Amino acid sequence: MTETSASATPLFGCMNMTAKLRRVLVRPPSSEACAAWRAYGWHREPDFARLAAEHEAFCGILTESGAEVVAAATPLGTNPDAVYVHDPAILGRSGAILLRPGKEGRRVEVEAMAADFVEAGVPIAARLEAPALAEGGDTLWLDERTLLAGRGYRTNDAGIAALAAALPEADVIAFDLPHLRGAGDVLHLLSVISPLDRDLAVVYLPLLPVRLVELLSERGVELVEVPDEEFWSMGTNVLALAPRVALALDGNPVTRGRMEAAGVDVRMYEGNELSLNGDGGPTCLTRPLLRA
Repeated sequence: MTETSASATPLFGCMNMTAKLRRVLVRPPSSEACAAWRAYGWHREPDFARLAAEHEAFCGILTESGAEVVAAATPLGTNPDAVYVHDPAILGRSGAILLRPGKEGRRVEVEAMAADFVEAGVPIAARLEAPALAEGGDTLWLDERTLLAGRGYRTNDAGIAALAAALPEADVIAFDLPHLRGAGDVLHLLSVISPLDRDLAVVYLPLLPVRLVELLSERGVELVEVPDEEFWSMGTNVLALAPRVALALDGNPVTRGRMEAAGVDVRMYEGNELSLNGDGGPTCLTRPLLRA
């Protein structure tokens, strides 16, 4: 946890994914950005009024949970994916690490997010340069000293090496991700696993790398399994608001029941336009700044 002075309220500190969410960056959708929905692979033209209403309600849940919601305001033009703020950066002990997304159309988001971080009081600690590629959805803090990285079509070996160099205090452990539907379709590490507590995670086991299953077992992490029929509706994309308090997309009742049976307080949001249309769940929609 980092403070601006000895007596100041912390503004950032987020080398875990399940402690109480205190401060979080979001980017409200824009009608201008929706015009490029085909170019960014959304399933249909967004209903902007509904999209905006769903995002506002989503942010309301974050606020009700006790988090300060910081709205990114740097203009980005026609990029509907910019609402998924998790991908252009991660946070380390010294500040933000600006990434280099594998999806070329998203690289314009990085400098905009850098400006938003500065405005939010988060320093820029490092940035990735070509040929490195990495997206936030391919990273997962297992604990404060262990960053898991998914090697796939959006994050390459050079990107993982750059993350390791930028985070000398952490062990960066890489896992190969499956091909599934190929380079044109996004499959992040966080598409198959979301932490719910230090010793609990929701997973889609058929696509989880074997070495990762073994590591989770070694670390004593219990797995809540998502059924086949709820994988494509983002049953695995769950945001921890606090240990065993989770925010999940409405519409995955089996996964919800299994999380609740494991002692998780599950809160739901509607995301037909916000999440299902653009393939981005609650983790994708947030860039946590402070957890404590």
